[in-house]
Amino acid sequence: MRKLENNELGRKSIEAFKESVKTPVIILLEDVRSLHNIGSVFRTADAFLIEKIYLCGITATPPNKEIHKTALGATDTVTWEHRKNTLELIHELKNNNIITLAIEQVESAVFLQDFKVDKNAKYAIVFGNEVHGVTQEAVALCDGCIEIPQLGTKHSLNIAVSAGITIWDLFKQFRA
Repeated sequence: MRKLENNELGRKSIEAFKESVKTPVIILLEDVRSLHNIGSVFRTADAFLIEKIYLCGITATPPNKEIHKTALGATDTVTWEHRKNTLELIHELKNNNIITLAIEQVESAVFLQDFKVDKNAKYAIVFGNEVHGVTQEAVALCDGCIEIPQLGTKHSLNIAVSAGITIWDLFKQFRA
């Protein structure tokens, strides 16, 4: 086994990335405080050709040195937009027939491994603040909730980890 060199990885140029068919998933970050988490989500979104990221509320926006540290240029490839009001955005997305899903621990949540995508649909997945999660108001507006099952003592994952797990699962289903 030999580790591949960077020139063997088949990386897309920024132009090729922007022209690529995207995974029909939109990410909403609601009041995410950590600049490193924001950058990590950008990098994951780039890896799996996510359509767009909405940075909502107090979530910081590029250009930002701390976001760039973890995004490693993904803020130049992934389409993003800042929105002040998450609830207005969820209404807008739903009015455009986009299925909205909060990634949160709530009553009647569907476990991630049991969630099946409709390959003819587009999804917006909402990730919340590091301490408080997705707001109750946003949860109530969403079409549903997905929970990442956890069996340890914490029952809490870092937002960047939650995003990575969820995006990977949805990406696999869309590409199957």
